[in-house]
Amino acid sequence: MDWLNSPAATSALMVASAVLAVLAVVLLVLWLSARTRLRRVDRDWTSAERTRIDLELSLAEQTGRLGIVRDLQDVAVHAVGRLVSQAEGAKYTAESDPSSAVRAVTGVVDAGRTALGDMRRVLTVAREGESLRSPQPGLQSAQNLFRVMRDAGLVISFEESGERYELKPGAELAVYRILQAALANSLKHGGVGTEARVSFVWTEEGLQVTIDDDGIRAALRREGDEARADATSIDDDLRALTETISGAGISQMRQRAELFGGVFSANSVPGVGFSVSAVFPALRFHNGVHGVELAR
Repeated sequence: MDWLNSPAATSALMVASAVLAVLAVVLLVLWLSARTRLRRVDRDWTSAERTRIDLELSLAEQTGRLGIVRDLQDVAVHAVGRLVSQAEGAKYTAESDPSSAVRAVTGVVDAGRTALGDMRRVLTVAREGESLRSPQPGLQSAQNLFRVMRDAGLVISFEESGERYELKPGAELAVYRILQAALANSLKHGGVGTEARVSFVWTEEGLQVTIDDDGIRAALRREGDEARADATSIDDDLRALTETISGAGISQMRQRAELFGGVFSANSVPGVGFSVSAVFPALRFHNGVHGVELAR
């Protein structure tokens, strides 16, 4: 009993109390931290579940819309086919019996209005109510595109050689979309300060579009490691020659080029950036129906 009342016992009790207090605080902190993590996990799971449900609903909606578009598209294609047949008939009628040409042309006009209505229905569903009268961008919109991308952080230079000529609206839109996607990729992968060099080379029958950027070098420059860009190895060169750059954007650019008889390529330049090229050998006379069976 005397020991319990001694200073040593008192000190031991104080130390034990302090240890227990520290353990209690540690356990409390751990418990609060675990509860916070559980709440965060629960919130994340709830958010992920909501996102999953939203995506499933969106996918179901898009699938249904694509089904409607497919049905309307079949109707529109048949309507256009009838229009072409009637137009050919009107041509021969005008040659053999000019007095009947007016009636034949009237039928063509009516068929054209029907086909236009069917195609507008397709666009209405596909664009979810977007204005049908909004003009599609073309090469005349390239400078506006350059201005927007410059405001976003790209440094763009543009060169054009050869004599420019008028293209079909579909061909102009395809070239514009390729240019737009390539510049967007330059900004996405290279970041602010990336230099993009755009070149249009017009020939008598075709067009070559090239977009070269220094995105790799720009990224290293921002990291303060620009010297590394100049230290490319043989492995880097071989990789650039053999690797295939893929992705949804690349696939869409390639498809747009091929629709108009073009050849698309995209590759990296070791230590520098990326190069995109779309060569259209006969774009001047290409009407967008190359390789399409019109008799269907």
